[in-house]
Amino acid sequence: MLTENVAQGSYTEVLIEDGFYVLKLQNDQDEIQKVTREIDSSFIQFHFCLKGRAKFIFNEGRYALEVSEENSLLLYNTQLDLPMNLEMAPNSWIVSIVMTIRKFHSLFSKEASYIPFLSVENKEKKYYAQEGVSPAIAVVLSQIMNYNLHPSIKELYIKGKVYELVSLYFNKSSDTDLEQCPFLVDEDNVKRIRQAKEIMIAHMAEPPSLADLAQEIGLSLKKLKEGFKQIYGDSVYSFLFDYKMEHARRLLETGQHNVNEVGLKVGYSTSSHFIAAFKKKYGTTPKKYVMSIAN
Repeated sequence: MLTENVAQGSYTEVLIEDGFYVLKLQNDQDEIQKVTREIDSSFIQFHFCLKGRAKFIFNEGRYALEVSEENSLLLYNTQLDLPMNLEMAPNSWIVSIVMTIRKFHSLFSKEASYIPFLSVENKEKKYYAQEGVSPAIAVVLSQIMNYNLHPSIKELYIKGKVYELVSLYFNKSSDTDLEQCPFLVDEDNVKRIRQAKEIMIAHMAEPPSLADLAQEIGLSLKKLKEGFKQIYGDSVYSFLFDYKMEHARRLLETGQHNVNEVGLKVGYSTSSHFIAAFKKKYGTTPKKYVMSIAN
């Protein structure tokens, strides 16, 4: 595992197997971060944007592809090297999977003909694809970026998650169901639901009621509930609970706040309520969690 901390953020590269890597890129600062890495034509690339946005630059700046939050970019060209020349916007996170085409083909059975670039006629062609990130994929990406495990099992954990990620990416049956949903075909509806998510996150300590939230984004209460479930795979408040607990966990890890302060920041007026919520989510108390990190 190679980890490099730079002024603008961090870059972690984990070798899964020979010719198979996962890259974790974080730019948590207020200026653009540039990342470069040699990648030749024998590799296929998957780039997932968890937060913010990024631009992939090719041909010495003559061509660029952008990937934004909750979207992915697939790059495949057997005739041309596609080195990573990436500009990450401030406060952006990217997870990239890079593997040899030979390794990629070995993952699938002969029945995987629905994957366009696995077909014989496309074997020597280029293939670029930009797709949205499903809720299931978003969960796995978050797990890859944020985990607190004993060093001896970190690489095994990441390896399992990367295989899960690739499997979910090509699980076209569930993707097809999502694409056929009339609500999700309407881009304006999707934007409103994502706006609802941002509002809840921004006001996590004192979130609005669902009725007020629906009014603010301009959707009916029914459409808000149904749309949020379809896009994020959970109800509004269940999503917010998970987000608050994850945010609280990260705050505790910094060591800059005590348990009561963290509880207040995520909306719990009493430490006992926060402790109960944290234990429900993680199976341990905040204090024990902090002690386990210290050890």
